[in-house]
Amino acid sequence: MVLAALPARLAAVPAAEVAARWPVAANLLAGSLLGAWAGASWAVRMRSATLYKVLAALMVLMAAALVLTHTTTLGTLDLPLAAQIPAGIAAGLGIGVVAAIMGVAGGELLIPTIVLLFGQHIKTAGSLSLLVSLPTMLVAFARYSRDGSFAVLGSNLRFTATMAAGSIAGAVLGGLLLGVFPNVVLIPALALILLVSAYKLARHD
Repeated sequence: MVLAALPARLAAVPAAEVAARWPVAANLLAGSLLGAWAGASWAVRMRSATLYKVLAALMVLMAAALVLTHTTTLGTLDLPLAAQIPAGIAAGLGIGVVAAIMGVAGGELLIPTIVLLFGQHIKTAGSLSLLVSLPTMLVAFARYSRDGSFAVLGSNLRFTATMAAGSIAGAVLGGLLLGVFPNVVLIPALALILLVSAYKLARHD
């Protein structure tokens, strides 16, 4: 899905613009790769009931980040370089943990982080977040694989293939339609879906 979304965004954010800002992605990756390994390690050791509660709390966090990022004008913290680098590593570490536990790319946390810490435009931040997300999720995948956590995919192959195909198509369509749908409609709807999902997870035994 991440691989499909990145080229789909090229019409809105040229590859040269993203490539010129590779240090931003590298800074965040310095923390997110370790965070992804740690997050996946914690997830496989959690009791199911605890994991449901953690996922519910993280979904609320993601909903808040989604609304904040897309409904307000984010400034920048204007940190000096000496503080910006460790702040980026620390932020990446936390985002990697969240992404690995939830099994998501973590873009809604990465985007505001890139805007606030590094002063990038929100559309550029969206593409940079994909560069961070892919290796972060590959590390999480590798950690989950060590514990056989993906064995369930074999018994649900049709469902997995259908979801993967739909996700890829959605990622391409979303990239091509970047900026077409008004945020005033789209963002509240997505936030509501996350909050309803969080409520259902929190009630799960």
